[in-house]
Amino acid sequence: MNILLVYPKYPDTFWSFKHALKFISKKALHPPLGLLTVAGMLPEAWEKKLVDMNITNLETKDLQWADYVFLSAMAVQKASVREIISRCSDAGVRIVAGGPLFTAAHEDFPEVDHLVLNEAENTFPSFLDDLAAGNAGHLYTSDEFPSLDKTPIPLWKLLDMKRYVSMNVQYSRGCPFSCEFCDITTLYGRKTRTKTVSQVLDELESLYSIGWRGGVFFVDDNFIGNKKELKEDVLPAIIGWMKRRKYPFDFATEASINLADDDDLIRLMIRAGFESVFVGIETPDEKVLQECNKFQNTNRDLVACVQKIQKFGLNVRGGFIVGFDNDSPETFDRQIDFVQKSRIITAMVGMLNAPRGSRLYERLAKEGRLTKDISGDNTDFSTNIIPIMGYEKLVEGYRKIINGIYSPNSYYERVKAFLQEYKPLEKRKRHFDFRSILQRVRYLGAPFKTMIVLGIKDNARRYYWKLLFWSLFRRPRLLPQAITYSIYGFHFRKVFENHL
Repeated sequence: MNILLVYPKYPDTFWSFKHALKFISKKALHPPLGLLTVAGMLPEAWEKKLVDMNITNLETKDLQWADYVFLSAMAVQKASVREIISRCSDAGVRIVAGGPLFTAAHEDFPEVDHLVLNEAENTFPSFLDDLAAGNAGHLYTSDEFPSLDKTPIPLWKLLDMKRYVSMNVQYSRGCPFSCEFCDITTLYGRKTRTKTVSQVLDELESLYSIGWRGGVFFVDDNFIGNKKELKEDVLPAIIGWMKRRKYPFDFATEASINLADDDDLIRLMIRAGFESVFVGIETPDEKVLQECNKFQNTNRDLVACVQKIQKFGLNVRGGFIVGFDNDSPETFDRQIDFVQKSRIITAMVGMLNAPRGSRLYERLAKEGRLTKDISGDNTDFSTNIIPIMGYEKLVEGYRKIINGIYSPNSYYERVKAFLQEYKPLEKRKRHFDFRSILQRVRYLGAPFKTMIVLGIKDNARRYYWKLLFWSLFRRPRLLPQAITYSIYGFHFRKVFENHL
């Protein structure tokens, strides 16, 4: 069999970092981990090819070569999915589809030949057996949450790795919390299921052995869902592996705010090589947090929690939402004020949506307050909810927040405040073999591109030069971060100008 694995294109959003990637000659942040993992489950004798449409085009010759197209996607990729399905239909090639988009809304895609939903460890073997027997069915589902101890190492050899900023791995699935607007517990359950320590180390070793050096993102929805196992087994093992391999990777992940309650866990993560963590803040309003059942964020000083994590040396990226029932006209100013005070540089703000499978979707469906399906795009003023405050007021407030946190004055002020307080650990001594040197050489052009684009062409150039010289003379060790955050700010402003 010839299997073509196709990953749809992302639109230009805050999450895409499209305008930032150009500075370092990259095409995408991360490769499609789900498809690469599924590729590892396919028979070894089958021919496999990956087309990530964020990296390269899907050519007609690719479709002509394929016996089957395997397709995985999230909601934000829906427009690209429709295009791929149409092209497959025209080419007469059969489609096998799975992933979050199809699991949540498979009935929207009747033209797909085979829908292999939920987690592949449960449903994919049955499909392969039926395919080998010549009677593959249309729909494969499962209500069970599988063990991850047999999940294969992703098939990295399918990648053109130099086109990506970071690789990604997965340690766990599931989240112990139950936020009303989130569908993660529906997809993966509330019990945190984990890979074994040897699996985690094998995946890191596999990346190392094929020459990857740099960023590795743990895609877990809540990396600290099982703190005991992390602290006693996983992180100590990663620390040992990183030391033996001369610290080839910089890690990032996602975690809940209660990370701030565990100093030992934070220290272990930093020793293991973690440099940043995405945290769902959502809102500083206690009443709204209770409304959406995000109790892990209540009864605490959220600004202090963020600042504590950052003072340890972990850069916090924050997620924020507006459009809750208890939001008021003051909400938008409070969000801006929180972002500035907490020094969260990468603050992702979106309008509230109710994904299928979430308890919010079920509640609003009963109330008759759902309008359409979600787009997953945080730049198109899209919500499938009829907001209490009214749609126009919500859009106006959302635009106010984005402008308030990403206007040059506010953004550069926040970056400088963060760098003034940031005290990262001493850098570990890296082993610079030939492959790691080549990987780093590709980044050398970024400062020069930055000087031209941000220092000369950009309307915010005076803020850029002010930060650059301040960092050069006051915090020279943090000059690379100052340049990186300047590039981030450029991307955020471009998205705001182009879409909002």
